[in-house]
Amino acid sequence: MFHAGDLVGLLETREPKLAVVESVQGSKYRIRVGFTAKQQVVARRHLELIYSLPNGDDPPSRLGVPPWSFSEPELDHARPSRREWASAWVLLSESDETLALDAFADLVCAADRPIHRVACWLALHHSQWMFRFKQGVIEARSSDELKHLRQEERRQRLNQARRQACIDLFRQGEAIQPDRLDHQQALWMEQIKEMATGRLDFRKLEDEVKIILKELHLNEDTIDLYRMLIKLGQIDPHQLPAMQASRWSSGFSPELEALARQLVADSETTKPGDEKRLDLCHLHCVTIDDVDTRDIDDGLSLERKDGGSARIWIHVADPGRLIEAGSALDQEAMARGSSLYLAQGIQSMFPSCLATGPFSLRSGRRNPAWSTWVELNPDGAIEAYGIIRSWVKPLYKLSYDDADELIDLAPPEEADLADLDHLLKRRKHWRETNGALMMELPEGRFRCRDNKASLEITEPSPSRLMVAEAMILAGAAAAQFGIDHSVAMPFRSQLPAELPSPGELDELPEGAVRFAAIKRCLSRGLMGTKPAAHFSLGLPAYVQATSPIRRYGDLIVQRQILATLNNDLPLSEDDLQDLVNQVDHSTREGIGISREDQRHWQQVWFESHSEDHWQADFLRWLRPQDRLGLIRIDALAIDLPAECPAGCSPGDDLTVEVIAADSACDQLKLRGR
Repeated sequence: MFHAGDLVGLLETREPKLAVVESVQGSKYRIRVGFTAKQQVVARRHLELIYSLPNGDDPPSRLGVPPWSFSEPELDHARPSRREWASAWVLLSESDETLALDAFADLVCAADRPIHRVACWLALHHSQWMFRFKQGVIEARSSDELKHLRQEERRQRLNQARRQACIDLFRQGEAIQPDRLDHQQALWMEQIKEMATGRLDFRKLEDEVKIILKELHLNEDTIDLYRMLIKLGQIDPHQLPAMQASRWSSGFSPELEALARQLVADSETTKPGDEKRLDLCHLHCVTIDDVDTRDIDDGLSLERKDGGSARIWIHVADPGRLIEAGSALDQEAMARGSSLYLAQGIQSMFPSCLATGPFSLRSGRRNPAWSTWVELNPDGAIEAYGIIRSWVKPLYKLSYDDADELIDLAPPEEADLADLDHLLKRRKHWRETNGALMMELPEGRFRCRDNKASLEITEPSPSRLMVAEAMILAGAAAAQFGIDHSVAMPFRSQLPAELPSPGELDELPEGAVRFAAIKRCLSRGLMGTKPAAHFSLGLPAYVQATSPIRRYGDLIVQRQILATLNNDLPLSEDDLQDLVNQVDHSTREGIGISREDQRHWQQVWFESHSEDHWQADFLRWLRPQDRLGLIRIDALAIDLPAECPAGCSPGDDLTVEVIAADSACDQLKLRGR
């Protein structure tokens, strides 16, 4: 309980202050704070008694008048010296006594006048280590405590210097070289980058990092922080957040690379089952891929039979010859699920020395393969098929442009491709009669070369359509193998869909607009261990089986077929389903990264074309309430969401402009008029 006129200490703020009690107001006190006598009302818990008003004295209204008639300079002069302070600590630590404030002032200052008691109270509440002052009782700290406190104080001074150095580097606005950060600062920078990329919440940062960001006013808006880190060279503006958190970010470990090199060196030796392979090196085999493709996992041949019939051969790479199920490289491939196709290049499911080496169907070399042969009836249905392990020797690698030319010209010395094209068109027609949906359109894909975005448009050329049809045919044959031998396969299917009527479709322009109306009716593809129809492919059963270098699921298919041919026990439906579930999760992660990558480089490309305009077709509404529709820009061969005028109908012509394109903010807004 305090009384009017008492001299008290105020601990409500970070800095302890002196005050005089003016009056009591219930459970609170009206006080006059400091030598300016600022009036304030505070609770009892914020006050400590320093000196009670002597009996008989009139309550003073403020500091500086009797009996508290000292001034600030006098109070400064009365502050205990370091020697007086240290001497008091020695005496108290040796005697192991505790003292009240009045006795402590008498010990330190050899007097207990108000000015001395105030000087000691202020000193006790400032940064000092020698004494503990709690609930009016003062005791000397031990030597060990003092040592720890000094170390902590040095640590705080060092951290403060580190923090300030970081703040100064940020404010300079220049690229920060790694050698300018010590180990602790580098760890702080990593936390700051994690917050900027959304992987770490501000509340989970170290206190030092929070202080740095608050000082820089970068603790609220992660976009500003992200841009700042790009400017400082701490974040690659093209770095994908989803990629960072995945196994793709660090590549293959040195141990896995060493295992891969060992397999390359060992690939020319005989492996189990090689003696049973059928030698098909006499067939006129070619591979057809993009010019820059190096991991070649399929090739085509045509075998002309007596009587004028023909047999289609689809040859597929055989990585299982070197990769054992359950091995370290196999487990890594399974964890990746598939190769990752990014704007800057491909990240392979297997180490590159394998994917582009002994796994590939290399021209002029005898390569191990899985070969599927198919004979079609006059309608295009599969009349007979077979799947075997083989040796193949591609004569040469064709680009799609080269293959298009051979299909178009059909020179007598190279007639196979034109004949293959004819056969596979018959097969395609058979699928169409069974409900397959043919929706070929040019496809735009964004690429990156030297950190510059470019747009590459792929046309559905004759050779691309022929190769695609051959791969679907091989998948249909593999699915039929699973059915004929009652072996579980990772079958892909799609439920039937109720499409718009022919009359409704006829009212829509051909191409993208009509296809958009069809696509919105289709359900997502399914995967299971039992055969089921695939609606849009027009097949009773289907598996993917032609890219075992790039898709782990295709390697599973090969292993199931091999176990069956060798009279071994293939995976049961339950075991296969568990495996497929694991691979599907990894594959979806990879698809998500690829989509994020395309979206990013799309934004980068539109940033550099923000002044351009394009003609587009309105396809359909996505969110009509927000005027958000789906459009097709034919010149770019891409479908994009855009703000569209109210009342748009499918097929309406629009002129599209860029409203906002900011790859740092993951933002692209287009508007059609």
